[in-house]
Amino acid sequence: MAELTHFDGEGRAVMVDVGGKPVTERVAEARGHVEMAPETLALVQDGRAKKGDVAGVARLAGIMGAKRTADLIPLCHPLPLNAVTLDITADPDLPGLRVTATARTTGKTGVEMEALTAVSVACLTIYDMLKAADRAMRIGGIEITLKDGGASGRYTAK
Repeated sequence: MAELTHFDGEGRAVMVDVGGKPVTERVAEARGHVEMAPETLALVQDGRAKKGDVAGVARLAGIMGAKRTADLIPLCHPLPLNAVTLDITADPDLPGLRVTATARTTGKTGVEMEALTAVSVACLTIYDMLKAADRAMRIGGIEITLKDGGASGRYTAK
């Protein structure tokens, strides 16, 4: 297992010094989902959710969340994001909505936390917009599916 980088030799939390790392293109993709009753999914698909365009609002919330990641995660470096995209799709087999976020930057550290934050905030927004119809919704499956760039190279989830 790799050494943990956010702790010094005495076990204290530290921000990793990325000053000596090269600037490279970096990308990360994350996914997650919100399970809900089939009737709740139908509200979304038919555009009948009382709070409006669930996917559209969740997409904006995810982008905004990615941009605020360093404010939320104590040891994250603030990054200039080149792009953040979110794809929100209905999945009747779940049933629910699947969320995928992709974050891109050119920098000295990766954008995994930004992609994960985008998915998390989008899923929380979906829950918030639909909770009046379905309090039993479940958020899950949040994970990195792709990471590329930097010294550690490419990672793709199995």
